[in-house]
Amino acid sequence: MNFTKKFAVVAVSAALLSNVSHADINVGVIFSLTGPAASLGNETRKSIDLMPTTLGKEKVNFIVMDDATDPTNAVKNARKLIGENNVDVLFGPNLTSGGVAIADVANEKKVPLLSQAPIEVAPEKLKWTFRVEPLAEIMVGRCVADMKAKGAKTVAFIGFSDPWGELLLKALNKTAEAAGIKVVAVERFGRTDNSVTAQALKIVTARPDAVFVGGAGTPAVMPHSTLRDRGYTGPVYHSHAVANKDFLRVGGKAIEGARLAVAPVLVAEQLPDTHPNKKSALAFLALLEKKYGPDSRSTFAGASWDGWVILEHALTGAQKTAKPGTDEFREAVRNGLENTKKVVGANGTYTTSATDHGGYDPASAVLIEVSNGKWKYVN
Repeated sequence: MNFTKKFAVVAVSAALLSNVSHADINVGVIFSLTGPAASLGNETRKSIDLMPTTLGKEKVNFIVMDDATDPTNAVKNARKLIGENNVDVLFGPNLTSGGVAIADVANEKKVPLLSQAPIEVAPEKLKWTFRVEPLAEIMVGRCVADMKAKGAKTVAFIGFSDPWGELLLKALNKTAEAAGIKVVAVERFGRTDNSVTAQALKIVTARPDAVFVGGAGTPAVMPHSTLRDRGYTGPVYHSHAVANKDFLRVGGKAIEGARLAVAPVLVAEQLPDTHPNKKSALAFLALLEKKYGPDSRSTFAGASWDGWVILEHALTGAQKTAKPGTDEFREAVRNGLENTKKVVGANGTYTTSATDHGGYDPASAVLIEVSNGKWKYVN
């Protein structure tokens, strides 16, 4: 190839690269804004309004859809966002059942999914599936470590009869066994059940040293309050999925002393200055509370914000090589998500790889308890 031809090829390549910015970036957002998980979905939704509407020279469109706490709707929404809105990435959902269902669509259509729920998928479905929330094992394990420190030898589980409850039970069994703590009772309930009296009585009869409630949001209040009503006085632990204002409001005095492991954003001001996420958490809270007011924080809002922080890195890299709305751009976004390196967010620090599409640093999580109707940092 002579110099003239080489110059022509370079010029054409440069021209093509200079044009990759002339298209909108479309982010398909799916949250549970109605139904039993609405208290979680609406918290997760808050951060969308804080996200930038441009990235470089490109406009960013956040197309928000409600799955009504129904995995079937989540799948329908995902297919609509891909088929009609040509989204470059799927963002959400906030429920594991919906996330696992959408993962099939993401892999089929080759569109990256960044889930705010701590989903686990089969190895063959991992390529296009990513998550922001830490795996249940990390957070449950932190609670189990506290049980052990308090001298507990036995624990009972009462949790949702759905994939989220199953994930939490699996995590409890694994971490409790490693800690030398025996699971002496397992009870389940539905998110929309009106009573768990029978289950609570069985747990009280088992006389466990501690109880772990495997729920989420306000429905997790019922087993806790019922256990207290039926005379259980031991420590009660919860999953990180109860960490919102509605849980405190509905639970009231009945949930005093409840302990859970959470992302640091919930108690940012109480953190020691040495905590790696304190600075980022405080910066995020300044944005959030400026728009929504005091006490508007939650780990769910923090999760979606961290999702954007991670996604922004991937999108910025993809902009350099491809045009939004194309298969090449989606592939580049996927590659960027898979190569996240020590990204510090409000909820945690993230480093992903080909085999780990979450990459949450366990050192980010903190243990808190309910004290006088508020969240209190423990350690």
